[in-house]
Amino acid sequence: MDAAKQFDTVIIGGGIAGMTAAVYLARANHSCVVLESNITGGLCNSTYTVENFPSYTDINGMELMQKVRDQVDALGVPVEEVCEITSLELNGDTKRVHTDEGVYEAPTIILATGRKPLPLEVPTPSDQVHHCAICDGAPYKGKRVLVVGGGNSAFDESLYLMQLGVAHLTLVEVMPRFFAAEKTQDQLMAYKNVRTMKETRVHDLVVEHNVLTGAVLENTQTGARETIPVDGVFVFLGQLPNSRLFAHSITLDKQGYVLADANMQTNIPGVFSAGDINAKTFRQLTTAAADGTIASLMADRFLRR
Repeated sequence: MDAAKQFDTVIIGGGIAGMTAAVYLARANHSCVVLESNITGGLCNSTYTVENFPSYTDINGMELMQKVRDQVDALGVPVEEVCEITSLELNGDTKRVHTDEGVYEAPTIILATGRKPLPLEVPTPSDQVHHCAICDGAPYKGKRVLVVGGGNSAFDESLYLMQLGVAHLTLVEVMPRFFAAEKTQDQLMAYKNVRTMKETRVHDLVVEHNVLTGAVLENTQTGARETIPVDGVFVFLGQLPNSRLFAHSITLDKQGYVLADANMQTNIPGVFSAGDINAKTFRQLTTAAADGTIASLMADRFLRR
């Protein structure tokens, strides 16, 4: 068996919180590594336009995350992408992270695992159901798509799909109103080939020979149903915390979010958490970056102590 890889801090998660922590730790001359189950950038990668991050009037989400990653790389921080973590040992002076590539050891850990999209719960599954327009939208140029959700993500991704050239877009929201910014709503509704529906849920999908052909929509007030032609579905219903790995060792709230204090300290000394995985009121890029900053500064203090 290969020897464990030694670091001052292991950062689990390569979104804005995890990468910000890496920048601060590297600049404090601490050795750290970022372990990411997918690719760095987190949910921001699927955001077409970011307009509320200081320093840019607007910037593509993936481009913004690449700039952060470039800074991490320039500081010499190793990043392990598509890294499957099998188990964690968080108690004791030395923490251990077991992965498919080996074991990582450090006296401090920063949990920045973020969240994952809520699935569309319908009786009939389909491979044409997606959670990222930037990742999966291109094949739907000239086709009909359904967007599920009425928040900022749903409207932003819908605007991206329209710019790709989809033939028609239907957006449904189960609540009596949309929750996206008014400006974004106006931009989408200005398209003649866009239909928006409130108090509407997806009852089921129509799949023929493994190909999605339609969606059954249901009015939540009247129960009336309508089947519309659909080639692809994009779902933006919110997210769930990625806390399964440490659910039995870290104190979580009822929804599965980490109950860290104001200094990002968890119930285990030397284990900090940052970003969307934390129980808090607001989840933005800027708040996640702030969490990563605090977690890294506290890890630095813990290491020096």
